[in-house]
Amino acid sequence: MPVQDLTAANFEDSIMNHELSVVDFWASWCAPCRTFADIYQRVAQQFPSVLFGKVDIEAESTLAEGFEIRSIPMLMIFRKNVVVFREAGLLSETALSDLVQRAQALDLKKS
Repeated sequence: MPVQDLTAANFEDSIMNHELSVVDFWASWCAPCRTFADIYQRVAQQFPSVLFGKVDIEAESTLAEGFEIRSIPMLMIFRKNVVVFREAGLLSETALSDLVQRAQALDLKKS
């Protein structure tokens, strides 16, 4: 599945319609964001059943404010509509791939 642009109009439906969603909050002026974009694209190709979305914080300031995005790139992972990971900064391709695999393996029934 290709990386999808997420907006205020499609964000909720997109997240709700996927068991696992990985979301990158970014901006075009952010050099680390541009570096991470290539890594993100490659990892997205490894997981065709996972939604990989991008939120441009400049164009989608309402979403950025709603999720209290203060640093970018900001990566959030939603599993069954629950945020299971949230961290700012660059990740390597291996680290991101491992993170997605761990998120897929989470047992949300255990408390």
